[in-house]
Amino acid sequence: MSVRRLAEENVQPGEFSFNRENAAWAKKKIKDFPKGREASAVIPLLMRAQEQDGWVTRASIEHMADMLNMPYIRVLEVATFYTQFQLKPVGTKAHIQVCGTTPCMLRGSEDLMKVCKNKINKEPFKTNEAGTLSWEEVECLGSCVNAPMIMVFKDTYEDLTPERLEEIIDLFEAGKGSEVPVGTQIDRIGSAPIGGLTALTSDPNVKKSKPKKTKPKKTESATAPTVSAVEPSAKAAASKSPTSKSKATPAKKARKAEAVADLDDKNRPQGMERPADIDDLKQISGIGPKIEGILHELGIFKFEQVAKWKKAESDWVDGYLSFKGRIERDGWIEQAKAFAKGGQDE
Repeated sequence: MSVRRLAEENVQPGEFSFNRENAAWAKKKIKDFPKGREASAVIPLLMRAQEQDGWVTRASIEHMADMLNMPYIRVLEVATFYTQFQLKPVGTKAHIQVCGTTPCMLRGSEDLMKVCKNKINKEPFKTNEAGTLSWEEVECLGSCVNAPMIMVFKDTYEDLTPERLEEIIDLFEAGKGSEVPVGTQIDRIGSAPIGGLTALTSDPNVKKSKPKKTKPKKTESATAPTVSAVEPSAKAAASKSPTSKSKATPAKKARKAEAVADLDDKNRPQGMERPADIDDLKQISGIGPKIEGILHELGIFKFEQVAKWKKAESDWVDGYLSFKGRIERDGWIEQAKAFAKGGQDE
C-alpha cells in the first residue's frame, strides 16, 4: 500500500469552513446516526469537503474532527487510508482518473495515460501549469464491459479512444465539461453490444398473427374407434380389476409391507379423523408435500399432534419414513410447538 501524506504546509490553507448549503447538509447528515455514534459521518463529511474545495486539507480534517468530537489523528487516519480522498491540490476544472485494471489495460488504457502525460503533466497527481487539470491511475471503476474508461469527479466516460480523450480534456479545460455526454462515447446503449442488440430484437408490442386452424376432413377412420383409442381404456379397466398385476417396484412393495406391519406398533402416534381445518405441515422444515401426504395417511393433520410426540413416537415415525434421525436433526417437535403457539411469527 502506498504511503499517503498531507500536502506541504506552504500549500495548506489557514482555515476551512463549509459554505451555507454544505453546512446545513452536514448537520442533517450527522443526525442520520445514533447519539454517541456521530463519528460514523466522518467519510461523507470529508467527501463533501473535498467536493467543495477540490481536495482534503489539513484545516478541513481538523474542522471535521471538531464537528464530530473526534481526535484529529482519527480523522487523519481515515483521510489517509481511503484513496478517494485527494490529499494534495488537484485540477480545479478536472481531475481525471484513468482506470488501469486488466480489462481497461487490454483495451488501451495505457494509451489514455500517454494522452494525460502529454496534455496535463508527465507525473500523476501534479497539475498542469494553469492548475486546472490533473490526473492519476486508479483501480477498477466498474464499467469493464465498456473499457477503457475514465472518471471525472463523479461521472464516468467509457469506450474511449486516445483521440476522444483529447477532445474531452480540451472541453473541460475550456469550461465546457457539462457538454460531454456521460457514459459510453460510441454508438451503443448503456452496456449493450456494440452495433446494436443481438437478442430480444423483436418488438414485444407487435402481435404475431396466428395461422388459421383448418378442420380435418371427415373420413371413415375419423368416426370409427381406432385400436389406439380403445386400448388405453382397456388398460385402465384391467388395472382396476382384482386380477391385474401391480406395477409397483420390489422396493416399493417391501416398503409397503414393512409399513403395514409397523402400523400396529404401540409407539405409533395416535391419529385423528381429517378435520375441517388442517394445518400446513409443510411449514415445518423437513416436511415437503410427499411427507405431508404420508402423515395425513397416518392421521397427523395438526401442529399440536406433532408437538405432543414423545421420543418413542418420534422414533417410530422416523423409522416409518426411513429418515435415520432426520426428525430430531430438523427439530420437527420444536417447530411444531412454535407453530401451534403463534404460527410463523413465533
